[in-house]
Amino acid sequence: MSQQAHLSLRDRLTEDLDAAMREDPAASSRLEVALLYPGVHAVWAHRVAHLLWTRRSSWRPFARAISQVARGITGVEIHPGATIGRRFFIDHGMGVVIGETAEIGDDVVMYHQVTLGGRSRGRFKRHPTIGDGVLLGAGAKIIGPITVGAGSQIGANALVVHDVPPNSVVTGVVADTTIDPVA
Repeated sequence: MSQQAHLSLRDRLTEDLDAAMREDPAASSRLEVALLYPGVHAVWAHRVAHLLWTRRSSWRPFARAISQVARGITGVEIHPGATIGRRFFIDHGMGVVIGETAEIGDDVVMYHQVTLGGRSRGRFKRHPTIGDGVLLGAGAKIIGPITVGAGSQIGANALVVHDVPPNSVVTGVVADTTIDPVA
């Protein structure tokens, strides 16, 4: 069994506080983070919702209710089925969306308006896998069942639709360059 499985929910919440203190230079105390950081509140709500989601299917409506209440309070939408690693920090979380089959490694930092979204329908893996130590810049959209390798950095407003090798820096917007002439 992994070390992660041995951690209590309280230990996980404490690690999230420590991650916020480490990653946000503006954080002046653990109390401030615990009371006033909506990104941290969203992660904590997800940890409880995910626990219910994975324990038994009859608890899934309660898990969804927790995620929707957290969304209303924090502006961060995390599906309770998403898998999130240790020491995850969402800074300025408003507008973050994390889909059901997304997987996020340890020590990931995510800024506002990031989407880990799908590009297909169905009951299969359709959201990204984010490796350990990844930084996801503000407004980045990582779409589909792709993998962002450990240690990578995704630039602000980047649209990522293909796998990213470990320790890479990815910027820019992928777009169709075909221009239809105006009649």
